[in-house]
Amino acid sequence: MSPFPPNIFAGLHVDRVAHRRRNPAWIERALASSRTRFVPVQKTLSLIANGEPPRPVLLDTNQIACAGAPAASHIYLGKFGGHDCFACAVADDALFDSHVGGEFQDLHRVGPLLERADATLLAYARAMVLWHHNYRYCARCGAPAVIAEAGHLLVCSDAQCSAQQFPRLDPAIIVLVADEERCLLGRQAAWPAGRYSTIAGFVEPGESLEDAVVREVLEETGIAVRDVRYHSSQPWPFPASLMLGFSARPASTAIELRDHELEDARWFTRGDIAAGRVGMPSRVSLSFRLIEDWLASS
Repeated sequence: MSPFPPNIFAGLHVDRVAHRRRNPAWIERALASSRTRFVPVQKTLSLIANGEPPRPVLLDTNQIACAGAPAASHIYLGKFGGHDCFACAVADDALFDSHVGGEFQDLHRVGPLLERADATLLAYARAMVLWHHNYRYCARCGAPAVIAEAGHLLVCSDAQCSAQQFPRLDPAIIVLVADEERCLLGRQAAWPAGRYSTIAGFVEPGESLEDAVVREVLEETGIAVRDVRYHSSQPWPFPASLMLGFSARPASTAIELRDHELEDARWFTRGDIAAGRVGMPSRVSLSFRLIEDWLASS
């Protein structure tokens, strides 16, 4: 059992009340209720209150009306803090943020500073709004998509097609390969100088999660692994990934950068990391959690 709390953006903080999505009359009443709250997303940014500690700004029905977001595009998220909550996209030129005591910020940056429940709500809202933005047309025939089930389903507007699209989710494995004293970390050329992270990659069709771990580590570093074990998962709405964390033990040690996705890969000791000789990944990431748990396991 890990001594650390659940991953950031994870946790049962929102009661999704999924059966409500199929009740248009109930959704209409909820949209008009003075107790309902709205989670605005501007492009990829979340509305955060001014001051410390940071917290999300949840808007009421009057405030969201000022943003000009059409009610038909609001996405029902569920119950949070005693309120029914909807996510909504707001226009780039919306000026209401200054009137509610907040500003739009990058969730990737502010996420670690938020309460876990607040971070979970904002990640959920961000993922749903971006899905709507990126999938406005039918993937089968190209006709405009129509919102159904309170935003959790997109249906082709062409009756002869009627294809359905569900929220996009891209599964990706992320793995710390380590023995008792050393762990394998890699870096991409675009990252800040000195920063390294765990090995990661998307799961491909026709393979299990464990198969993806073995393949990705071998492709990126030339290292064979064994004893693949599941650790935990993390929603990663940047834009639509689900990170599936694993640990594995090395079955070889000679590094060979085979697919050129990494600029460098190295073995680091516990002492290297403790002494700050390697730049760590973001504290918001599952990669950081995997390394942190390994260090604590000594």
